Amino acid sequence: MNTGPQGVFRALADPTRRAILMLLAQENLAITDIAARFDITRTAINKHLAILEEGGLIRSEVSGRERRNTLVPERLRSALEWLGYFEHFWDGKLAGLQREIDKDMQDRQEHEK
Repeated sequence: MNTGPQGVFRALADPTRRAILMLLAQENLAITDIAARFDITRTAINKHLAILEEGGLIRSEVSGRERRNTLVPERLRSALEWLGYFEHFWDGKLAGLQREIDKDMQDRQEHEK
């Protein structure tokens, strides 16, 4: 398993894998159930599941004759913490954008008078 946030980001990089995670957030599913919801081969789904498992975002458990895939939401925390470090950059940029919008609106109102 890739224990750092890089494994999580690799797993999250693909839209199909993100869609699979959304499905698994609702319920545990076998590969057959997952594959039925996508227009790609079961082999391709299996590869996506392997990358998700490598990143620690899911785990597979044997249940009877099938393997059920389960979301491991705690692993998303490492990505969230890493992204959180950069939050202050966005807060500053968004605050600056809001100031520019407010200034523009004020200038327009004064111009209309």
